[in-house]
Amino acid sequence: MKYLFYHLLTGALDLFLWSGELIGEENLPQEGPAVFIANHLGPSGPIAVVCSIPLQLYPWAVGDMVDKELAPEYLRLDFVEPRLKLKLPFSRSFSKFLSKITVPMLKGLGCIPAYMGGQERVYDTLKMSLSLLLEGKCLLVFPEYSDVGSDTSVKMYPFQKTVFRLGEMFYERTGKRLAFYPVAVHESGKVMVGKAIAYNPLNALGMERHRLKDLLEETVKGMYLQMAGEGYLGTMFPEHE
Repeated sequence: MKYLFYHLLTGALDLFLWSGELIGEENLPQEGPAVFIANHLGPSGPIAVVCSIPLQLYPWAVGDMVDKELAPEYLRLDFVEPRLKLKLPFSRSFSKFLSKITVPMLKGLGCIPAYMGGQERVYDTLKMSLSLLLEGKCLLVFPEYSDVGSDTSVKMYPFQKTVFRLGEMFYERTGKRLAFYPVAVHESGKVMVGKAIAYNPLNALGMERHRLKDLLEETVKGMYLQMAGEGYLGTMFPEHE
């Protein structure tokens, strides 16, 4: 039932909000577990990826966004006032109305609350994520860190390393290498998927988190530039160890 609802919802989003083009479909896995790492590109990025990739994805979402009590204020400050340019008190009323749509929608998509307010809350996100990976599911994470400066050429902030801890956690539980798939979203209406970059258990933990973070970030940037017509060939096709 959840699978059917997910695809009905993403189909509706694709029809009314996206209808874009998927590039690199041959790089997709037949099944999970896998983690897809994408650039956010504002509100359109998450919609673009779930609509374009024909697998059921479990996205990380800001914890406040999936909490019916906290969502209205988050929407007001993050979207309604800065993007829709609405002012108080109407912005607060509209945010409450909007949250009645967005919270059930995000829960219907199977979103994992992403908590960044402390080590214990971060671990809750990782623990929920690992449980899904052990069931063979596919995750979707947008790891950009907006508190630091962005790369304006690709409209992207630097990646955080937190999600890449899943590689070591999954290997510890299964002895298998978790695959991370780079995904680039472009405002032209294109989504590109690159070849998997696998966790390497031979590296020290801190070194491996940095390697995955840097490699996924540079690959996503490069694919974005390729879709922008800037001739990037880079790391879309080769395997990385």
